[in-house]
Amino acid sequence: MKTGVNGALRQADRAYAGLRDLIVTLELAPGAALSEDELMSRLSVGRTPLREAVKRLEVENLAVVFPRRGTFVSEVHLTDHSLISDVRRQLESHAARRAALRATEEDRARLETLEQAIAHHPGGRAASMRLDTDIHREIYRCAHNHFLEADLSHYYNLSLRIWYLFLDRLPEVDHAAEHLPMIRAIRSGDGEAAAEYAQQHVTHFEDSVNAAL
Repeated sequence: MKTGVNGALRQADRAYAGLRDLIVTLELAPGAALSEDELMSRLSVGRTPLREAVKRLEVENLAVVFPRRGTFVSEVHLTDHSLISDVRRQLESHAARRAALRATEEDRARLETLEQAIAHHPGGRAASMRLDTDIHREIYRCAHNHFLEADLSHYYNLSLRIWYLFLDRLPEVDHAAEHLPMIRAIRSGDGEAAAEYAQQHVTHFEDSVNAAL
């Protein structure tokens, strides 16, 4: 029984992560209807885990359920961009500061691996955004505050959809200039420097999107 419960939990998490990534990368376009049967096949999950995933995504403003009409990917509202960035500036800098103070040796080893990924990054907007996502989510984990991680993930996912919406018009993320100093500050335990780099990164993202509008 225990194995079954754990298996169901893992499947629900897998359904959530898979559907979330399809939405934030715009593989499922804003306003698109979500077909349970199609998604169950695509994500290799059952109906119950998929429905749990949809509930989570609805809370995170990535999906919307209309009674008697169905479930849809939420629309992207560009007017929310500056409000999302305002929140992210505070949360991202706080997470970077906490990560510098709380990261374990294992965490720092994973951050070092990300430094190597930056050094060997092949370039290209799509690959750049995947690396950006890996870096942000790792820093959230290193802060060791699941409430903070949940909020950060929520707002980051909303921002990510906006980035993908303008992917061909926005500059490629300069990981060496924006992320590498932040990662090194976290690994060395310099919370204030890490917080400053994180804030600058969010501001640069906001400015880039504003310039593309």
